[in-house]
Amino acid sequence: MTNMPLHDLLSMKHQQLTPRQIPQPDLAEAGVLLALTDEPSPNVLLTRRAAHLSSHKGEVAFPGGKRDPEDDSIVATALREAHEEVALHPADVTVIGELDQVVSRFGYLVTPVLAIIPPGLQHVASPDELDAVFEVPLSLFTQPPSRYFERGSIRLPSYDFEDFHIWGLTAMMIAEFMNNFWDADISLKY
Repeated sequence: MTNMPLHDLLSMKHQQLTPRQIPQPDLAEAGVLLALTDEPSPNVLLTRRAAHLSSHKGEVAFPGGKRDPEDDSIVATALREAHEEVALHPADVTVIGELDQVVSRFGYLVTPVLAIIPPGLQHVASPDELDAVFEVPLSLFTQPPSRYFERGSIRLPSYDFEDFHIWGLTAMMIAEFMNNFWDADISLKY
């Protein structure tokens, strides 16, 4: 998608970004890993939450979850959760940095952590938490969204890939990333 090595491009763009910090100290924190494969046409690592879960069941999400007291940073949370959920070893992850925080409809302060991973890793979905782990070509998100979710003043893109529907907070974080790092112009209102 670019002639510049992915790490250099993402690092340069991240240095130009001042990630949005939401001052909500009473909210529980969560960290998710927005991981791209290090190749000329990168993929985005995503999961589908298990149908038997009490919340977010069947939803497409980034690997990640709630911050534990022993996590020394939100980056540590995202790396721990990615290891637990998809067997992504932290040594295989090159962290670029934190992105814009968002608040989920369930009251979590979510921090996406941008990272690069080697292509061709064998991801293993934890059956306790996930039905699937998969990669989506980043180029999908350079195309117009499949449709928009609209409610009141909220307008969020959603995307279809194979039998997966990417919407909600995950699609919003992807759209913000694409707007900030790939000069996309994806319409968002939240």
